[in-house]
Amino acid sequence: MSPRRPRPGYPPISDYALIGDCHTTALVSRQCSIDWCCMPRFDSGSCFGRLLDRRRGGFCSIEPAQELKASHREYLDGTLVLATTLATEGGQARVLDCFTMRRGGAQRPHRQLLRVVEGERGHVRLAVRVCPRFDYGEVRPWLRRQGVRLWSATGGNDGLVVCGDVELELGDGNDLEAMIDVHAGERVRLSMSFVAPEVIEGEPPEAPSADELDHRLDETVRWWRRWSGKLTLDSPDAPAVLRSAIVLKALTHAPTGAIVAAPTTSLPEAPGGSRNWDYRFSWIRDSAYSVRSLAELGYEAEADGFRRFVERSAAGHADELQVLFGVGGERRVGEQELPELEGYAGAQPVRIGNDAAGQLQLDAYGELINQTWRWYDRGHTPDDDDWRFLCDLVEFVVDHWSEPDSGIWEWRGKPRHFVHSKALCWAAVARGLRLAQECARRAPVRRWQRARREIAAAIERRGYDSRRGVFTQAFDTREMDGALLLLPITGFVAWDDERMVRTTDAVHEELDDGGLLRRYRDDQLEGREGAFLACSFWLVECLARQGRPDEAREAFDLAYSCANDLGLFSEEYDVRRKRMLGNFPQGLTHLSHIAAVVAMGEHRGPDG
Repeated sequence: MSPRRPRPGYPPISDYALIGDCHTTALVSRQCSIDWCCMPRFDSGSCFGRLLDRRRGGFCSIEPAQELKASHREYLDGTLVLATTLATEGGQARVLDCFTMRRGGAQRPHRQLLRVVEGERGHVRLAVRVCPRFDYGEVRPWLRRQGVRLWSATGGNDGLVVCGDVELELGDGNDLEAMIDVHAGERVRLSMSFVAPEVIEGEPPEAPSADELDHRLDETVRWWRRWSGKLTLDSPDAPAVLRSAIVLKALTHAPTGAIVAAPTTSLPEAPGGSRNWDYRFSWIRDSAYSVRSLAELGYEAEADGFRRFVERSAAGHADELQVLFGVGGERRVGEQELPELEGYAGAQPVRIGNDAAGQLQLDAYGELINQTWRWYDRGHTPDDDDWRFLCDLVEFVVDHWSEPDSGIWEWRGKPRHFVHSKALCWAAVARGLRLAQECARRAPVRRWQRARREIAAAIERRGYDSRRGVFTQAFDTREMDGALLLLPITGFVAWDDERMVRTTDAVHEELDDGGLLRRYRDDQLEGREGAFLACSFWLVECLARQGRPDEAREAFDLAYSCANDLGLFSEEYDVRRKRMLGNFPQGLTHLSHIAAVVAMGEHRGPDG
């Protein structure tokens, strides 16, 4: 069947901004339209999903009724509160967008999207539309007036309460519409809160007062600034790093400590193609990287929260560990397609869920033990329960390291003996031995020592190209892989080891894509994906730690130029067409950005 012709009007991915409350997120376009929002969790069905279908998906827009002369957007300093300035011939207004936050919000969130329009100059007339569509556009909700300036939208197991200063009326397209006039010094507020339908039915909702909504906005600004104030980094790149840290915090599910890879699903890695995956889950590997980056900036609570999430989700047993979990620790996250949605700019299929959960990815076990090692190195000691879980992880690796796996890139073809995976297996055993020794814990030391030697010998015999003097993507191949840039983090090889220096240069040369890096050359899937931005930041870290600061800065500046105007990164970048690809914003790119800046700061050149 030939693909449907995509409808026009899909904004570039870079046009979007992120807001969130550590339970879920929304994406706001440059045109002040909320085109993606899932409530009450990251992985819930969308209530605004125009990002994946312009006609069916639903949205909430605030647009000038007159011609827009100029616009500008930024985050309020140290926050995830978005401010979009709109200038028309008659005046200027600012739209503030956020999910409201409060102390204790991990267990008692407002679950509230708040949009506040402030008049700054003259007079601005704006058109407001609230067009919810539940369950990825499948459900046109029942819209009912519940009181003065108070509406409810219900359908299935979803419900929204819509209120504020806006005189909304029911339009022809099953949406709520209003025209508002804002003069200098005035404020108009629009609140949309998730409330379960049975609660709405059982007890008519009450609308917060204007003063209460203003208080929630102020409280949200204070909440983010308290968190941002904990950042410990002395670097000229610190403001950009703080933005990446805030993104990672927003991708953290506060009740459980899980960290989602990205807040979106099915944004294509290849334009118009089928490389469309759901990233609204917590990957062991990505989250462990996130914890490393946040801990280096002084955010210890997030590091400990994720460590405990993994232990709970795996039920304390290595053989129960999956490579990804739902944000509540759910194990069943099976993949399905939504053929009724046209997909972002026609990219099909739209997928929800992710079948990678059932893959064997051996590197995840090593990442967990590396994370525990770093946690121990920061002054913590594993208790008896922690140690039993760690021993179980190491024993699993000892039993399974010689098997092929799907690796860091979640290879959907035949499993292979990926060198990166083997190095993480080596790290799992090596760190386990160190922890046993330094924490005076009992362990099968001889068995582990033998496995450590065998893994190292296998890597050096089958995963190293002696002719070129470089490590390779997989055993008995000559192909390169961006993941090889992570080998020093495992401890298997030093950053400045001659083999690693040559490997860094070979990856840089063979995977170059307009100065950025692809993650590999071919995975036999349909379509050509873009440069993988995390790999470019991994290159920066390698160059910096190899004492090559000028090369590191050049590579960093090029990778950082792929952020949008707000400092947000996607997963991939199309160098030829200068556009973002893949799910957005991408946690792996942001945490790799942080690691690159930290490395450059620790290895500055003579003029740095």
